[in-house]
Amino acid sequence: MKAFLFPGQGAQFPGMAKVLYESSKEAGNLMEKANEILGFRITDIMFNGTDADLKATRVTQPAIFLHSVALALCGGVGDADMAAGHSLGEFSALVAAGAIDFEDGLRLVAARASAMQKCCEAVPGGMAAVIGMPNSQVEEICAGIDGTVVPANYNSDGQLVISGTVEAVAAACEALKAAGAKRALPLGVGGAFHSPLMEPARTELAEAIRATEVRAPKFPVYQNVSACAETDPARIKENLLKQLTSPVRWTQSVKAMLADGASDFLEIGPGTVLQGLVKRIAAAEQKEVNITGIQ
Repeated sequence: MKAFLFPGQGAQFPGMAKVLYESSKEAGNLMEKANEILGFRITDIMFNGTDADLKATRVTQPAIFLHSVALALCGGVGDADMAAGHSLGEFSALVAAGAIDFEDGLRLVAARASAMQKCCEAVPGGMAAVIGMPNSQVEEICAGIDGTVVPANYNSDGQLVISGTVEAVAAACEALKAAGAKRALPLGVGGAFHSPLMEPARTELAEAIRATEVRAPKFPVYQNVSACAETDPARIKENLLKQLTSPVRWTQSVKAMLADGASDFLEIGPGTVLQGLVKRIAAAEQKEVNITGIQ
């Protein structure tokens, strides 16, 4: 069975989607429609911007979404039996599965990026990658730190990202290293994504999500919050709303996909991070899989 995977924030790179824009009229038209919807030429930043230009949240999230969806809809990738997206990538997965229209998906992503940026500016936060420690131990140590710091991304067994206030994340990193973590490395992100600090963004985005038409997808989408195959529009909306303040259960999602028969994984969009994560998860599960990507 074939599974589509869609990357999240951090996968962007200068020149992204330029070849696709120039080689596919259909994809080029879709990107021009995105420029109109957003009210600025995001393609100019994608094609010619610097790393710094692309790191602005209001640009990063729509850019990755646009790159991924253009490939999924216009890149000749065929059909899938299931899909999942990492954080932001979940919106790409839902559009690829026909649950949300492209235009509505782009508007939601732009609203999400704006709301998250406001949170980042209001309360300084950060994230850190923890490597070489069981998830349960990371959870226990974070729970004992003064302030807000929580598991945010369960990326693979032994690789977890924590998120919270700058001070609490720093304190947790020291405690984790002292307890035996191989690495506890602060990440170059501008906020505490997938933590309680994103609550104002969740509240702001709630009305937009509730007002968006969501249909039953053509194939199940394994959502970050539940790590389960979701097909019910009401459940999909509920999980999208919870996603901003809940952890990305990527490890659990991939394990569920493997258990449900996934054997061929295709990462659609910029970067190759998800391919590496799936390789590690599949190896730990002793599953033989084929993993490729298109960008």
